[in-house]
Amino acid sequence: MGRKKLKIQRLEDLKAREAKYSKRKTRILKKAKELNILCEVDVVLLFSSPFGRPTLFVGKNSNGLSSILKRLPNLSFEERQERRAYTIELYEDELQELKDKLVEKSKILRDGRNPNNVEDLNQIKMMEDHLIASLNGLRSRKNQLAIEQQIRERESEVGLSISMKLFMHFQL
Repeated sequence: MGRKKLKIQRLEDLKAREAKYSKRKTRILKKAKELNILCEVDVVLLFSSPFGRPTLFVGKNSNGLSSILKRLPNLSFEERQERRAYTIELYEDELQELKDKLVEKSKILRDGRNPNNVEDLNQIKMMEDHLIASLNGLRSRKNQLAIEQQIRERESEVGLSISMKLFMHFQL
């Protein structure tokens, strides 16, 4: 049985994000070291953690970070243009995916205001699921607040009871 495919999206919990970053950073540094040794390529990796701590890895076979950085301006204009175009292409694909998601979510929100305009059964099911999840969240919060209120009332009753006992004790 294989591992479950992880959906790549931002982790909201800061502790989970830091833990995931730490584990993945270790794995990618190991891969960079292996690539450096096996293929004798110069490798430089620079990370910044979710808390802003930098990590720099420079492979053992290289003459240091400065030698690698000195080679960058020596690239021909065509090579730099190719690399720039490749990078832009990567970001354009990601940007288009995000735009498509935004359009989809905006339509759902628009239609959510007037369910009579919705003609897609799947969209109505998504709206229903969202409402059920919201209702469950509200019920959970209501229960939590009710419990907290009961605790405060009990604490005040206990405080009054102790005050009355002390009052009665000093009265006699």
